Amino acid sequence: MPLSPGFSDYVVELLAGLGRVEARRMFGGAGLFRDGVMFGVLLNDVVYFRVDDALQADLKAQGSEPWVYTRNDEAREMGYWRMPETAADDPDEAVDVARRSYAAAVKRKGDGVTKPKRTAAKKAPVKKAATVKSPAKARAKK
Repeated sequence: MPLSPGFSDYVVELLAGLGRVEARRMFGGAGLFRDGVMFGVLLNDVVYFRVDDALQADLKAQGSEPWVYTRNDEAREMGYWRMPETAADDPDEAVDVARRSYAAAVKRKGDGVTKPKRTAAKKAPVKKAATVKSPAKARAKK
């Protein structure tokens, strides 16, 4: 289910206390970025934040749930947890969770845990064919 019109704008406004946050469309939802670091995901009008162990434990204690991606009957937790419902109406709480999420995302990126970028396979250098002189040109030079 795609995002409702205006949902991304609402979340960016909710997180204004964090500084410049961008919502970039992707995969039918959006990613939340600050300074080029993705720290949140918007899917089906739900906000999910990147977590470390401490933030995950806190969100779990508040009744939050992880984003689980299912493909080919295989479920996988994606490392993002749902923003607490109480934060939806409380910008201070939302910014506090987002700040911790951003710190976790920066640390994860700094630890080199991010996926490597895909690069095209390098092609072998093309060898130039040896110049073959025609017999007529070779005789003309004599």
